[in-house]
Amino acid sequence: MFKKRLLMTTVALMVIVSMIAGCSGNNTAGNGAASSNAGKGGKEKVEITAWLTPQWKGVLDASEQGADYDSFLKYAAKKFATQYDKYDASVKVEVIAGDQRDQLLNVNLSSNTPPDVFFESVFPMGDYVHRGALVPLTDIVDDEAKKDIDQSFWDAVTFGKDVYFYPFQHNPGTLVYNADMFRAAGLEKFVGDENEIKTWTMDEYQQILDGLKNNLPKDKYANAYPMALYAVNNQGDTWNLAYLRMFGNKFFSSEGNIVLDDANGAKAAAWLKKLYDSGYTNPGAESVSSNDANAMFQNQQLGISFTNPILFSNMKTNMENGTSPKFDVRLANIPSESGDPLSFTYVVGASVFQSGNAKKVEVAKDFVKFFSTDPELVKSSKNGIPVRSSVAEELKGENPLFAAYDANSKYLFNFTGNVPGYSQLREVLYPELQALYLGQKTPEQMVKDYQTNGNKVIEQNKAGSVIYNK
Repeated sequence: MFKKRLLMTTVALMVIVSMIAGCSGNNTAGNGAASSNAGKGGKEKVEITAWLTPQWKGVLDASEQGADYDSFLKYAAKKFATQYDKYDASVKVEVIAGDQRDQLLNVNLSSNTPPDVFFESVFPMGDYVHRGALVPLTDIVDDEAKKDIDQSFWDAVTFGKDVYFYPFQHNPGTLVYNADMFRAAGLEKFVGDENEIKTWTMDEYQQILDGLKNNLPKDKYANAYPMALYAVNNQGDTWNLAYLRMFGNKFFSSEGNIVLDDANGAKAAAWLKKLYDSGYTNPGAESVSSNDANAMFQNQQLGISFTNPILFSNMKTNMENGTSPKFDVRLANIPSESGDPLSFTYVVGASVFQSGNAKKVEVAKDFVKFFSTDPELVKSSKNGIPVRSSVAEELKGENPLFAAYDANSKYLFNFTGNVPGYSQLREVLYPELQALYLGQKTPEQMVKDYQTNGNKVIEQNKAGSVIYNK
């Protein structure tokens, strides 16, 4: 009897102790949760993540001590947290390799753990808009930003009716020419100033090609050709897309379909074929890459090629350190029959992913607006080409080409058309160009087939686009 009472008493005590322990445990967990959300000044803690691919080192430039690819966003995050008063916000910055971008994003989107902010070139990110992975940023763009940043940049980041990327800097594509080669061919009058992006008419461009083809001294420029053409893969395809617009083709309709198959599109294709067949370009364009063409230009085997500010800077560095021949290298626009030059660019800016957490989205959008508008931080856009006219004007003494690029902004065309499936569309163009150069298709057939096959890609991707299915 005594043993039975002792057992019952022991069990009862164990239950009470367990209940106390349970309550204690629950209280601890509850206090922990409260503690993890209680930040400075009693404000709620909100941590967001920001990813970027390597853009530039340092806050302003690579000469800073300890400069690295994450320096700018880390500095911006610290400055943001200091002045932000809605939450006790913090930003975890992570640099990822560009060739791992899509793989990492897809894995994290599948597990519903996307980064909150992504700082990247816009053109490979457009498909994420169509997939519904990004949130609109229209409400964080104010009138001051719209006035300071040319409309062409806003067009490049607007899908449907909304802005999805906040433009920060850009990397415009132009032609590059060997001014020494021009002079040797008697083409001095077509050479622009050192800090000018020269614009030629179509007639002037033909005179230049004729001069480079017929008047170059062969003893100095053996095996040199007037102009670069390449079509072995999708690299450098934006210049090929520009050439196809030279005679006024719109390329995309207002419904987001390719409209290259008209008289102007066929005329552009015929122009390329004529240049190729007449020896105005490097031979074997169908098996030449853009990298090959760039190397040929630096080796003075081409009078005119393609470039962007990064390639242009690298080219000058190679000349200075003696790894490539030194010559007078200058910039020019892609001409057009209308007289207005053709210009395009790769806009770099920030986007915000839909995490499903309203507070994270709110903080992410506030962070993007902060570093995209802060007067000190926007000066870091000098590491590319500033999208803000105010920054280009302020820093033109540091880089006189900033003013020339800014003046070119009004001629920018949106080469992606912001259509769904653009990355797949890139795979359609170069096989058609190869068929054109090899004589397997006429110019008329080439533009017709490109339009047909390209629109199939677009239509397939429209079916899954949140922009086209609102």
